[in-house]
Amino acid sequence: MRRRSDTCEMKGDIRIHGASSTIFMSTSYSTNSSWTIKPYARKGDESAMQNITSFTIKTSQERAETMPECTKTHNVPAVVFSVGGYSGNHFHSFSDTIIPLYATTRRFNRQVRFLVANKNPRWINKFKELLDKLSKYEIIDIDQENEVHCFPSMIIGLEKDDYKELNTRSMKDFTKFLRNSYSLDRPTAIKLANGSIKTRPRLLIVSRKRTRIFTNVKEVVTAAEETGFEVIVTEMNANLNKTSRLVNSCDVMMGVHGAGLANLVFLPENGVFVQVVPLGEMGWMAKTFYGEPAKGMGLKYLEYKISGSESSLIDQYPLNHSVFKDPYSIQKKGWEAYRSVYMDKQDVTLDVVRFKETLVKALQLLCL
Repeated sequence: MRRRSDTCEMKGDIRIHGASSTIFMSTSYSTNSSWTIKPYARKGDESAMQNITSFTIKTSQERAETMPECTKTHNVPAVVFSVGGYSGNHFHSFSDTIIPLYATTRRFNRQVRFLVANKNPRWINKFKELLDKLSKYEIIDIDQENEVHCFPSMIIGLEKDDYKELNTRSMKDFTKFLRNSYSLDRPTAIKLANGSIKTRPRLLIVSRKRTRIFTNVKEVVTAAEETGFEVIVTEMNANLNKTSRLVNSCDVMMGVHGAGLANLVFLPENGVFVQVVPLGEMGWMAKTFYGEPAKGMGLKYLEYKISGSESSLIDQYPLNHSVFKDPYSIQKKGWEAYRSVYMDKQDVTLDVVRFKETLVKALQLLCL
């Protein structure tokens, strides 16, 4: 299986000098060797990888003679990974770092030390509860370390499968881990009796402030309430303690394709996730980033693809423009050109009559 990252697992006499980004390992092989590795799970993405610390791994047959002297010795394994790249994006934080880190280190039962490259204090603080559940030790900012740290074993980089996002072998185990980490009360969503709604299920509408905004959110709320939902409208908060509790308190979550939808990881199992897909032939992204992952988490998934009349692009381009007729021609111009049109300029005015059909389906799925 192809991977989106280079990884290396070593056991023995392993020493790391962070300031020089060098890892030393003694070996019984007759020849010395060295290679470099960037510990971030988007290999091949030049934009993401350009500022990731590159570590040089040197193996040597001669032990202490050619290896720097240990100044700090640890008796637990080490995991070296980067929080650079796209870590400022909520979706990528989960998909490229948190989930791979969970998959890599859960087996150590917190007896592991994290060595973080490209350390971002805000990122570390945001995910502190999760990091503390995976390691009982203080994180080492390895880029700044002039000490020589010695370990009995080390994993460099976090494995991630190609073509899969928000994914690990058991996403249900991961979401259970999240609920335990944030002390969330609801393992499962409400179960409605067929034809009877005694308690209104809660619908969370994820709003946005800059792009891909719901321009008629009041009408959408009214339609949802008429369908039988209690409705909450909010932008996703950077505070994961608050966000996780809010999302977990809901049975259905909906929003326009974007990073904030990664908070679906906090929905209770058997909940419903509704992704509104803007114009731009985003079918592959919608399915890969959220559709398939939602199913892996034990959620019911619905997709609503907007029409041209529901997009604000109709006010910016003539109907015969390639933006409508041939989105692939925009894609061929590169990601920046594509994003500037379909991600940065597009808002959504939902056809509430048509969308109400999706809301009814969501309600029906809570009966299953």
